[in-house]
Amino acid sequence: MIDFEALETSLVNGGRLSDADALALFASPDLLRIGSLAARVNRQRNGDRVYFNVNRHINYTNICVNRCTFCAFSKGADDEGCYTLALNDILQKCSEATVAGATEVHMVGGLHPDLPFDFYLEMLSAIRADNPGLHIKAFTAVEIDYFAKLTGQPILTVIRELIDAGLGSMPGGGAEIFAEVVRQKICPEKISGARWLEVIETVHQAGLKTNATMLFGHLETAADRVDHLARLRALQDRTGGFQAFIPLAFQPDNTRVPGARGVGGVDALKTLAISRLYLDNFQHIKAYWVMLGLKIAQVALYFGVNDIDGTVVEEKIGHDAGADSPQLLDKEQLCSLIRKAGKQPVERDTLYNVLRVY
Repeated sequence: MIDFEALETSLVNGGRLSDADALALFASPDLLRIGSLAARVNRQRNGDRVYFNVNRHINYTNICVNRCTFCAFSKGADDEGCYTLALNDILQKCSEATVAGATEVHMVGGLHPDLPFDFYLEMLSAIRADNPGLHIKAFTAVEIDYFAKLTGQPILTVIRELIDAGLGSMPGGGAEIFAEVVRQKICPEKISGARWLEVIETVHQAGLKTNATMLFGHLETAADRVDHLARLRALQDRTGGFQAFIPLAFQPDNTRVPGARGVGGVDALKTLAISRLYLDNFQHIKAYWVMLGLKIAQVALYFGVNDIDGTVVEEKIGHDAGADSPQLLDKEQLCSLIRKAGKQPVERDTLYNVLRVY
């Protein structure tokens, strides 16, 4: 049994959640007590504000040299449904985003076997020239590592070239789960968890902010989740470069992970709440409505969450795996969702500068 009163006293006075306490919380059936504790910690840090932004996702190619079993997005170059967007098509989507009031474009894609590094530099430069008010958040640590292999250059050199071309920040994808035994089952061709952390540490040292993610609800244990959180917290202690943590609910449809269980509402809420309690050096915990669904994302605002992502538009990765959420929400819908939870909507930019308080 966990002593909630002692734990609450410790946390509200700046104490850190231990690994043992995090494991005990995952084992506890008292979801509402865990949620109440996470809500108090979040309120102490963020008040009743819930952040969102007006953004657009662009997945520029689904052709990938890796064949991760959890991924329904990647294709081979000869597979039906494979695609690579032409630069003009990418620029058209970015222009549409600018007209719609977006402040951010979120871009990730597969590890394409034939695209040269110059393609990505040209893409960034062209977007920046055509849409100077659009912040470019792009590329996972996995992609950065791949670019380094393509060019034979150190990670830091690759990052600096991308920054010079227009890269403004990075998302947190590719982390999946750091536990190596599980990682070998769901994405054996992907870089290791240790390498992901190494790349991200270099990105932070270069001055870029990133997010962090954890894919949960497949084959991992509660101990694997706590290990993942522990490694993120340790890196954040060193760099301070993470902006938000985003637990990603595994979508089992159309994937190839034998025995994967998927994520129920109780598990999703508990994981979000424990993430808020454990990651005391992260300002923001995000409920990614695309993978959680709108109702669970809304309830999560009472489980330690203070960010609900953005308008998104045309998300492919989660939906290819079976997510049944909408492809987009407009600003009014996001504000309504937040208000109906009794919270205050706050529109932000990518770096969490406040644009408008509703």
